[in-house]
Amino acid sequence: MPSNFFWGNSVSSMQTEGAWNIDGKGLSVYDVRPETDKTSNWQVAIDEYHRYQEDLDLLKAMNLNMYRIQISWSRVNPTGDGEFNAAGIEFYDRLVNAMLRKGITPMICLYHFDMPLVLAKQENGFISRKTVAAFVRFAKKIIDHFADRVKYWLTFNEQNLYLTSASFRISGYLKGNKTLSEMYTIFHHTILAHAMIANYLHQKDASLKIGGMTAYTGVYPLSCRPADVMAVRKLQEFQFDNLNEIFVNGHYSTEVWHFITEKKLSVEITDSDLKIIATSKVDFLAFYYRSEVLDASKLTDKIAPNLYAEVASENNPFLEKSEWDWTIDPLGFRNILTALYNRYRLPVFPVENGIGLRETWNGKDAIADNQRIAYHRDHIKAMKDAMFIDGVKVLGYLGWGLIDIPSSQGNMEKRYGTVYVDRGNHELRTMRRIPKKSFYWFKSLLEKNGDEL
Repeated sequence: MPSNFFWGNSVSSMQTEGAWNIDGKGLSVYDVRPETDKTSNWQVAIDEYHRYQEDLDLLKAMNLNMYRIQISWSRVNPTGDGEFNAAGIEFYDRLVNAMLRKGITPMICLYHFDMPLVLAKQENGFISRKTVAAFVRFAKKIIDHFADRVKYWLTFNEQNLYLTSASFRISGYLKGNKTLSEMYTIFHHTILAHAMIANYLHQKDASLKIGGMTAYTGVYPLSCRPADVMAVRKLQEFQFDNLNEIFVNGHYSTEVWHFITEKKLSVEITDSDLKIIATSKVDFLAFYYRSEVLDASKLTDKIAPNLYAEVASENNPFLEKSEWDWTIDPLGFRNILTALYNRYRLPVFPVENGIGLRETWNGKDAIADNQRIAYHRDHIKAMKDAMFIDGVKVLGYLGWGLIDIPSSQGNMEKRYGTVYVDRGNHELRTMRRIPKKSFYWFKSLLEKNGDEL
């Protein structure tokens, strides 16, 4: 592999840090979400706020050289748009500086769904332009503070999700009718914020790199029926290609723009907005990957194309899947890498990849997570095929949650890590970190930069 290739771990602040109410941190929308019978609350997570040195030592021992973190907006600005909290910024100083001392390159993501609670209550999150302005102010502060040490940046995690029903859960939206116009408004506001931040970052230092990130789903038609093929094309356009066109070429897709105007969606898009977006460019395309199948017979004319997958997705009968119905599709992974690079001619960067498994520890032996080893082995092989057979420029490969963290829904029993964290959904237990078999597999593989595969 190239000598400058990144192998790393990727996380969000609410899934790792804990320390939800200390050192001046304000509440986020996640901090007040209650636990359920199958999920934990978000107040402790894996307590990386106090254990980051131990966790970085584990990442270094695996021979990883990048760690993608998120800056918690409400930790550094408790109300979202008020005074900045010096103690919060100092925590990230300690974390970033510790990475650099260990030879681990930091990547910073600025927003990963945890809207400051004050802005959610007062402004209804990203449905408000005041929230956009507050987020850009926060982002500029973080860029100014860390640009001397952090070269790689993301604005929003999985930004295409703001054009799905998840938008109302991840944008700080607390009240309203969850209309299509509101969804497209939230999406547009995140695009505007991204563009303003990308422009600011490049103006500050042309050597800094910012990516646009999607939760990329490879979509297959259920059959060769033209209706299935057409549905896949439209979903692809609305969910992925439109956003990547904005990231790379600075404009909405023709089809999506026509849909907004033809449906008379109540979305304020000004000429000034479009000029800002037009001048914004990313340096790489980042993504999280999975695949699914689409059955057009489940669709009606009343369903917006960006929502097709929520109505008509199916499991792929030709692929294995996890307990949570996530398919295992390394060849699809290669297809996405190659298609993105062929179309946009920008480096691509899978910044989240992994498999969630249910695991228990017997108190003495390393967990034999052979399925996780096979998953990463096959996906890394597919990535290398994309690079060395198809000619794709790939910047790195980041595993998702390589130290166990609560899943995106808060389920600690859906484990992605190569390191087991001794806690459950409702019992913190010892919080001890115990390397699994996959930890030692990665350690051995990366001693030679992945070349033995």
